[in-house]
Amino acid sequence: MSDGQDTACCAPARPESNNPSVAATVQPRSRNRSTRGMVLIPGAEYLMGNQDGEGYPGDGEGPVRRVRVDSFYIDVGTVTNAQFAQFVKSTGYKTEAETFGWSFVFHSLVPPGVAETVNKAVLEAPWWWPVAGTYWRRPEGPGSSVVKRPTHPVVHVSWNDAVAYCKWAGKRLATEAEWEYAARGGLTQMKYPWGDELMPDGQYRCNIWQGQFPDSNTGEDGYIGTAPARSFPPNDLGLYNIAGNVWEWCSDWFSATRQSTHLHENPTGSATGTARSMRGGSYLCHSSYCNRYRVAARSSNTPDSSTGNLGFRCVRDA
Repeated sequence: MSDGQDTACCAPARPESNNPSVAATVQPRSRNRSTRGMVLIPGAEYLMGNQDGEGYPGDGEGPVRRVRVDSFYIDVGTVTNAQFAQFVKSTGYKTEAETFGWSFVFHSLVPPGVAETVNKAVLEAPWWWPVAGTYWRRPEGPGSSVVKRPTHPVVHVSWNDAVAYCKWAGKRLATEAEWEYAARGGLTQMKYPWGDELMPDGQYRCNIWQGQFPDSNTGEDGYIGTAPARSFPPNDLGLYNIAGNVWEWCSDWFSATRQSTHLHENPTGSATGTARSMRGGSYLCHSSYCNRYRVAARSSNTPDSSTGNLGFRCVRDA
């Protein structure tokens, strides 16, 4: 892999000239403390990161270091369209994609009639198109809908949007350390949440790209775009789609600075930064250009950016 592989292929960032002057409205914290739909992850020490040569050095996956996290609850799946709709109905919240008036959509998912109106693409990743009128309810632009996808992960949500939802739900975003520990499912230094083999017994275990990227996705795993949030077998801790499907926002500011190998207690990332961390990979990941569906893999995006392959799940302190 090349050092510093461009992450625009994963989820392109919104240009600074289109940043809003006011941050997304933060909704009041919910009094609901239910842990329904969540699993308890007991606090423990584990080996975080990777240095087997399969990652991108510029992403800062290594070195492998000892990390301890306290107990926490985590959603078994990513937040769905139905759940986000409940949040919007309760609060009247308006996402940043709605405020901007557009969001990034993968080129082959844009309906033909809408595609004719698009005249721009991301320079480093021309398969990403900024499509006017795209937001979480219209994930492929005007004319598209999530009505038949209530159990699919909500997408086109920025980090700021995800934080607003978490506050409303009385939850928060996971730290990268918490996310990776939960994703590993109790396994030590394995490549995927289920082990080292991508397709054990020839079975697909996650929603990623099959075919020739970026023009031919055969959909052999059953999906071309997003899959329902509880698709494929969960890992040994009960978490669904922790690899592939959609990228998941984490709370940390992203930094590729190499970590020390001594024990880290509940690390929370850099104190400042310009981009927030994302984990898990998405339905667009392929080994030929972006194998970031491994549990140690990382990427990032600016807090106001949104794309058709970026969602989130929540955690709560135990």
